[in-house]
Amino acid sequence: MANEVIVAYKGFDKDLKCRDFQYEVGKEYVHEGEVKACNEGFHCCEYPLDVFGYYPPAGARFAVIEASGKVDRESDKLACEKIGIKAEIGLPGIIKAAIDFTFSRAKKADGDQSKDERGAASSTGDWGAASSTGDYGAASSTGYQGAASSTGDYGAASSTGDYGAASSTGNRGAASSTGNRGAASSTGDYGAASSTGDYGAASSTGDWGAASSTGDWGAAMASGYEGKVMGTDGNALFLVERNEDHEIIDVWAGVVGKDGIKPNVWYSLKDGRPVEI
Repeated sequence: MANEVIVAYKGFDKDLKCRDFQYEVGKEYVHEGEVKACNEGFHCCEYPLDVFGYYPPAGARFAVIEASGKVDRESDKLACEKIGIKAEIGLPGIIKAAIDFTFSRAKKADGDQSKDERGAASSTGDWGAASSTGDYGAASSTGYQGAASSTGDYGAASSTGDYGAASSTGNRGAASSTGNRGAASSTGDYGAASSTGDYGAASSTGDWGAASSTGDWGAAMASGYEGKVMGTDGNALFLVERNEDHEIIDVWAGVVGKDGIKPNVWYSLKDGRPVEI
């Protein structure tokens, strides 16, 4: 047990609730009584992607928080006496936070590749490549036409330059592409792919995965079991419906803003129809 102030991250349901407790951005809360991880107190995660173990990327909301007072750590989470909800951040924000966290703590690797857990790889030049293969790792490519790949579970890959690509293949991983004409791909279960640049594409092929496209004229596709997609006006959405044997039973394509498809709303395919999640 310790008294300290910690910047951490927390997941919530769509209503910004956790364990039926209603939170609000900008508010602070105090727990009365014992503080014990997995039992009593407000819970959060110091490593951003650990929140995916409790709230999958699709449909959840995430915030950066400040934990203080009595703090008790266990495994991948901590319980605290006081919590302040500082700011809500979307999926790209969680991915960026994971990369910043990893780079601030990772050992320096030779070249642009890291194989250690929580390792970090960065490529900042044009046409560069960065690869992270350990669990909880992070790969970042910021140059024009660069590529970032994370293959371990709970990993993060970010590409911020135009025409860049980010790929996450581990379970509960996340890939983000913020440059124009970029691509983000997530193939692991419970993974997430986010494309925020114009003409971008996000693809999620793992089960219970999520893909979002929020730039202009982009596209998002989810082809795994119970996958989800979301986009802003004018973006194309693609969904595949599978049965419990993972056989394809239906497909759907649409454009946000047409035929009742709403912007910034998650959709999944049920009985051949897109359903709000």
